[in-house]
Amino acid sequence: MVSKEIGPEVNADKTKCMVKSRDHNAGQSHSMKNDNSSFERVEEFKYLGTDQNCIQEEIKSRLKSGNACYHSVQNLLSCSFLSKHLKIKKHRTIILPVVVYGCETWSLTWREEGRLRVFEHRVLRRLFGPLRDEVIGEWRKLHNEELNDLHSSPSIVCVIISRGMRWAGHVANMGDRRGVHRVLVGKPEGKRPLGRPRRR
Repeated sequence: MVSKEIGPEVNADKTKCMVKSRDHNAGQSHSMKNDNSSFERVEEFKYLGTDQNCIQEEIKSRLKSGNACYHSVQNLLSCSFLSKHLKIKKHRTIILPVVVYGCETWSLTWREEGRLRVFEHRVLRRLFGPLRDEVIGEWRKLHNEELNDLHSSPSIVCVIISRGMRWAGHVANMGDRRGVHRVLVGKPEGKRPLGRPRRR
């Protein structure tokens, strides 16, 4: 079964479509037209990943945007005049929304969760600063466990999971007229191919 996801580009006169199928040749000979407008077939689509059901490129793009946002406010995060509470609030309201934008559709793997945690720990280390070791008498970076103890808010992975669950609840409460709800409760026809699905 081949499903086509269609979405407009930023420019109004350009449209693209992506074919999601296990068959790599599916849709290559098909062209879509609507009101004398043709749709270009692409291998990846923003917020939908690639035709291989992979969201890694989207997460990489979100992390890149998060890094740019982090570097624009890193002087504020390392400022000694601001309290830790205010710095955490800036992190939660400025940097985090940039990274998790559109995360309701993400299907995270262990590798992607690790990349997100690394980004969050780097921001928190700049926020809390170094720690003076009482035994050695030297300054050192905070360990991940120490960062988690100081940062009482949920981690970035927990935020992504909770947003996905909240979006699933919204979809479940939608009416039968909504296409998203029909996809959730519908049953696909035909037989599944051999082999197990990719683990998530």
